[in-house]
Amino acid sequence: MAVLIGYASMLGSTREIAEHIGRTLTEHGIENDVCSLDQVGSTRQYEAFILGSAVRDMSWLPQAVAFVRTRQADLAQRPVWLFSVGSKDSLHGPIGRRLAARYPTPRGIAQLQDSLDVREHRILTGVIHRDQYPWPSRIVVKLLGGRYGDFRDWKSIDIWAEEMARTLAGGSRQAADAGEG
Repeated sequence: MAVLIGYASMLGSTREIAEHIGRTLTEHGIENDVCSLDQVGSTRQYEAFILGSAVRDMSWLPQAVAFVRTRQADLAQRPVWLFSVGSKDSLHGPIGRRLAARYPTPRGIAQLQDSLDVREHRILTGVIHRDQYPWPSRIVVKLLGGRYGDFRDWKSIDIWAEEMARTLAGGSRQAADAGEG
């Protein structure tokens, strides 16, 4: 089984999460390619997709949206997992905790879930750098209880990647069994 783990990253967190998922799948015997979505050629050889994007202004990055739009026919015929990398777990304090509890799904994800065989969508948190925000936005981040640092939860990502690997391996065995019959 060949799986595309595609990503659209702003500063590298999403890429590193995709690479981490790829290593976990490899450890479980799942062949995969980890690639920036704007560098993917044909998608016909893939039997499943794990697609992730950094979130800016509560939306996936344009290159991720464009990838899904142009590849929708291939994606619709295969299992798809999605992940969005934002700032949810960087929020603390009274306002931040309230915002984190109501952290919205990025715009457009609901439509993807309706039009594709999306098995799951996860909202993850990446590395939040102070210098990625212009100074007026830093004031807003501070007022909302935002913190800077690396908020990736590698243990949760590992558990999720292992769940995907088991599902994908099970699907491979079912397809092989169907071919034997």
